[in-house]
Amino acid sequence: MAECRVQASDLAVDCDSLMCDQSSSPSRFWLLTGILLIALNLRPALSSIGPLVDGIQADLGLSSTLMGTLTTLPLFAFGVMSVLTPILTRRFGSGYTLLGAMALLTAGLLLRSVPGVISLFTGTLLFGIAIAVGNVTIPVLTKDYFAESRGLVTGLYSSLMALGAAVAAGLSVPLVADLGLSWRQSLASWAALSILALVIWAPQARKISGRRPERSLIHGLRTLSRSALMWQLALFMGLQSLSFYVVLAWLPAMLSSAGYSPVFAGWMLAASQATGVIGSVIIPILAGRSQDQRGIMAALMVMELISLIGLMFMTPGWLILWVCCVGFVLGATFGLALLMIILRASDSETATLLSGLVQSIGYLVAAIGPLLIGMIYDATHRWNDAILVLIGVVIIKLILGLSAARDRVV
Repeated sequence: MAECRVQASDLAVDCDSLMCDQSSSPSRFWLLTGILLIALNLRPALSSIGPLVDGIQADLGLSSTLMGTLTTLPLFAFGVMSVLTPILTRRFGSGYTLLGAMALLTAGLLLRSVPGVISLFTGTLLFGIAIAVGNVTIPVLTKDYFAESRGLVTGLYSSLMALGAAVAAGLSVPLVADLGLSWRQSLASWAALSILALVIWAPQARKISGRRPERSLIHGLRTLSRSALMWQLALFMGLQSLSFYVVLAWLPAMLSSAGYSPVFAGWMLAASQATGVIGSVIIPILAGRSQDQRGIMAALMVMELISLIGLMFMTPGWLILWVCCVGFVLGATFGLALLMIILRASDSETATLLSGLVQSIGYLVAAIGPLLIGMIYDATHRWNDAILVLIGVVIIKLILGLSAARDRVV
């Protein structure tokens, strides 16, 4: 009980510190509001499609391999654009770069709803580019403007990302089944959220001060590429994201093949994302109190391993527990990966380059996941084979994560 009181007190201190930041600089309240709204938009475009896979396949005649390709496309965009984002932030500044990303995200969401396979894939590519820019830039803004509350702010925006994923996953099917929308209209409806973020962020973009880089981009990237710690962070984030996007893309299909209804499967995906919100709030705050996160890392990996083994049996009484535990861990490890980028960077410029390079390599690794799982299922028609792959990934994540979680800086 005493331990719980200490933790609550620490959280109150973090919140008080953040509020003090707002009073000393009034624009920081709206800056944080804008960051959180942008974070809320970085997952619905992705999570809204998983529950609608069956309808999309039936309408367009796409195989599981092609649907895996559709889910993988944004991850390839993440991989390429993450390392290019520092070029944009140096040229236009972080504020205007994020503004352009929100505009591109809106365009991609709307284009994806236009009839035709080409528009579906092209729109998906566009919003994938936009999300990559947001993924890289938000941690840098956190280090620049909220360094003293880094754990709290990281927890807030990573939880908003998970919340956006959960809401979109849960509502995609009801928008079709209950409101009579087509799957295209259901996917396009999330553009309303991105337009709101665009409107709120526009006034903040010009207030964000730019910094003149002290060293060349190529030199910085070359130096980071020789760091073992950078590779550990990158591969850990990549495998974490691989697991997340496999669950996001294929969990509803796994449940449907086990005899559960599409609505139930959609809500189970939403449940996994909702518990991810809890994990992405709690874990970065706890981990931010220390420079060493190995204990938290080990506990999360063990929890994920047990949950995946349980998920192989699809037992009705236990299913929701395993789904929620997997969701919690994936949300928690995502927030932890973002926090470690901030903690392992020695300064803001390093944070920009490290965020870009780690996420670029990481998402290229993650891009293998949905496509590979789709191909495995097409070949074997057994989802347990896919879960065995994820179990192997957990073991590798544990080895990489324990090393990346040590108290060091790049």
